[in-house]
Amino acid sequence: MGLKQIEYGSTAYHDMVQLRLKLLRKPLGMQFTADELDTDRDDILIASYEEEELLGCCMLKPVNQEQIRLRQMAVRDDQQHKGIGASIIAFAENIARDKGFRYIIMHARDTAIGFYEKFGYQIDGDGFTEVNLPHHLMKKKLH
Repeated sequence: MGLKQIEYGSTAYHDMVQLRLKLLRKPLGMQFTADELDTDRDDILIASYEEEELLGCCMLKPVNQEQIRLRQMAVRDDQQHKGIGASIIAFAENIARDKGFRYIIMHARDTAIGFYEKFGYQIDGDGFTEVNLPHHLMKKKLH
């Protein structure tokens, strides 16, 4: 398994959009709008591959000089519980640290809180609803 940054608009990016759509949007009866996808242009796009096959992905969006937001984390259903998500998070944290960010934040679905807590993320504040699902802001200080 390999991890790499991918370019917005590339074939790999389009594969990433399809994976995000299948795992994160379609189960909620949602699609991506052109405007939503256009905002991906400024994000750091991260993908996990086995040969040419996309296994998982996430995106990092700078919030301010200290914080970067991890978003759109997805791992194929048939590839879960194999350490791919852990590898993606470690890779994303290294990129964020290398770019000088001190914190990673995220809007975590409540069903994923336990997963992120294993990697040192902590709930920060009250829950809220996003894409019709309960979420919490989670945060981790990068060392």
